[in-house]
Amino acid sequence: MNVFTRTRTAKVLGGIALVGASALVLAGCSGGGGSEAAAPSASSGGGATSTADGTFHVGTILPATGNLAFLGPPEVAGVKLAIKDIEATGGDFPFKTELTERDSGDTTTDIATQSATELVDAGADVVIGAASSGVSFTFVDQLVNAGVVQISPANTSPDFTTYADDGYYWRTAPSDVLQGRVLGNLMTGDGAANIGIIYINDPYGIGLKDNATKAVEAAGGEVSVAVPYNPGDTVFTSQVDQLLAAKPDAVAVIAFEETSSIIPQLVSTQGYPASKVYFVDGNLSNSYEFPAGTLQGAKGTLPGNPADTTFQDRLKEVDPALTDFSYAPESYDAVIVAALAAAQAKDDSGTAIRDNLQSVSEDGEKCTTFADCLKLINAGTDIDYDGVSGPITFDGNGDPTEAYIGIYQYGADNKYTLLNTEFGSLNE
Repeated sequence: MNVFTRTRTAKVLGGIALVGASALVLAGCSGGGGSEAAAPSASSGGGATSTADGTFHVGTILPATGNLAFLGPPEVAGVKLAIKDIEATGGDFPFKTELTERDSGDTTTDIATQSATELVDAGADVVIGAASSGVSFTFVDQLVNAGVVQISPANTSPDFTTYADDGYYWRTAPSDVLQGRVLGNLMTGDGAANIGIIYINDPYGIGLKDNATKAVEAAGGEVSVAVPYNPGDTVFTSQVDQLLAAKPDAVAVIAFEETSSIIPQLVSTQGYPASKVYFVDGNLSNSYEFPAGTLQGAKGTLPGNPADTTFQDRLKEVDPALTDFSYAPESYDAVIVAALAAAQAKDDSGTAIRDNLQSVSEDGEKCTTFADCLKLINAGTDIDYDGVSGPITFDGNGDPTEAYIGIYQYGADNKYTLLNTEFGSLNE
């Protein structure tokens, strides 16, 4: 077996090549946040070594409350569907399964840190979450020091790439080095030269803003104004006024649920055309309660391979009320790849899962379902799992090296539909 024990080290990402309908080619990428927000706390990187107990115990720290609560249902459904598929293999999977769900809240609360403590105490081997990068930074050290693997389906902050986590932190969503470049190229490709950005002042917002700005400038455009707001803000009059004073050709709204307050001020009150507004994964939602036509023409980016109708139908069997499917594929794949790592190691501990995650994602025989991959593992075959969210293929930092970015557009009903999908490779 191609088993790999990873110790995370700092590295600089090289160019990004995007292959899709628009045949974009992007280069000169670098990660990291800015000085606008406090840096994430340093980790000792001294993760503990955990032990097996015969139970593949999955915990979740996903948003039931807070400013990303709309992402919780599809993510939880993805996790539960994965558990269902694992259990369907019966005795071929050598461990019992257990799922413990906890809330993440957002960065205005300490719900996530309490949830992490409870999951460590409960003996979780792997934790799926959080959705918010800022929230994950509040508890990642707890999991590292307990020898528990963390796999986020939605963290996109570039700061995680070089975070000192002793190999216990992974993600199935790509860094915003990729989404930021797609966003910047989307706006300039639509003809915008003078761009404004309003963004949440946290690692997620800063990372996306920085990388979108680099793409805009590389294409010959200019970000003439970038206005931050802080988590917990509820009034955005001054930020919108500052934004529009620069007379931007396009406005990127890098936000979470605060979008429900920003858009009425920007579009309804100030009359800015929705067709010149661009969303991101943190606010691309079908659940806004705006008057018909408010969002018509607005576009947005969302990392991940769109959930096809077959996968959506399977998710609805788990949660019939689902209307958004954002990050459901990534949540599903996070559980599946962890289970495959445990099966390959014949050990359900967090440490064994950590040491086998990269191996099951690359260089072996291709397989696309848990059942098929498990049969190969049980036959002694090295595997390469390609999931519903994409090829996965982790690098030495626990980041996907390849990923899809979907580009969507809102209609008159304030619902978004897929325009096209770009495939990106993060070249180290």
